[in-house]
Amino acid sequence: MEKDRLKSKILTLTRIADLVGGQIQGDGRVELSGAAPFETAAGDEITYAENAKLLRKIDATDAGAVIVPKDFDGTGKTLLKVGNPKVAFAKVLEILYPRKQPPNGIHPGATIDQAFTCGKDVSIGPSVVIQDHVTVGDRVIIHPHVFIGAHVTIGDDTEVFPNVTILDRCRIGNRVVIHAGTVIGSDGFGFAPEGETYYKIPQVGIVQIDEDVEIGACNTIDRATFGKTWIQKGVKTDNLVMIAHNVTVGENTILVAQVGISGSVTIGKHVIIAGQAGIAGHITLEDGAIIGPQTGVVKSVAKNQVVSGTPERPHRKNIRIQHIIAQLPELKKTIETLEKRLEQIEMKQS
Repeated sequence: MEKDRLKSKILTLTRIADLVGGQIQGDGRVELSGAAPFETAAGDEITYAENAKLLRKIDATDAGAVIVPKDFDGTGKTLLKVGNPKVAFAKVLEILYPRKQPPNGIHPGATIDQAFTCGKDVSIGPSVVIQDHVTVGDRVIIHPHVFIGAHVTIGDDTEVFPNVTILDRCRIGNRVVIHAGTVIGSDGFGFAPEGETYYKIPQVGIVQIDEDVEIGACNTIDRATFGKTWIQKGVKTDNLVMIAHNVTVGENTILVAQVGISGSVTIGKHVIIAGQAGIAGHITLEDGAIIGPQTGVVKSVAKNQVVSGTPERPHRKNIRIQHIIAQLPELKKTIETLEKRLEQIEMKQS
């Protein structure tokens, strides 16, 4: 059966090399109409190989061309040699499969209140609701069914996907992508005990998202009690991430799916928090820290430290602990056997 394919351009390898950079080994005239994984690529498709495992079996792929590290050699395949094969392949995908852009303009089905400031070449889809005193920059795309509260600002070249909610006074920077279903600026979880009930603490701060951030689908980013919840430049979040009030997420940090961050946490630059990890409130994760999957972090983590487990421990120590835990049934049997032998020895001596 023929592969299902997205509609793509047809380009020569020489043209692709011109667009993404790199050196061709082989026939630059080969025409490529798609891209595919290493194992399934066909003769009119391009793929990439960057690790030793794939490079060792490069002659097995049927791809018309392979993107490889610039120092790789030793095959008769047509190659595009680059500094970073994965990034180059991502750029090729953008070239071969250009996204369909919605038309510029404001759809008549959008509802826009007073004092709306709009840049040039903006696309606002049907059923979008924009409240008072919102400012939107140039080349912004707002997909259908987005709600934008009063006094929100959105920078240039930002894209907001369907069913996103951005609540009052939040600030969104340039080149930000916010995926479907995300809520930005919901109230932080603040309640004061009052006898047997709880009195809600007003959340009067904002959320600020700096430039070049990408927010996954169905994230929730709470506004601060005072001041701001701050997502700094270059942060990338996966789907289903929860960020509580007054959290600061440092530049170029990665938050993987189902991460939960409690209030007033400070996260440094280039931190990686793996899937389903939970971070307790009022602690600091310093620059370069790595938090393993399903880790429960209850105290601050030092710069460049790798931790895992619950509560968090140095990763290598946690691996040793998990190895011992897996042996507990056998260790229990051994202890019981030793106890019986000890009883027998004591009985003989008594």
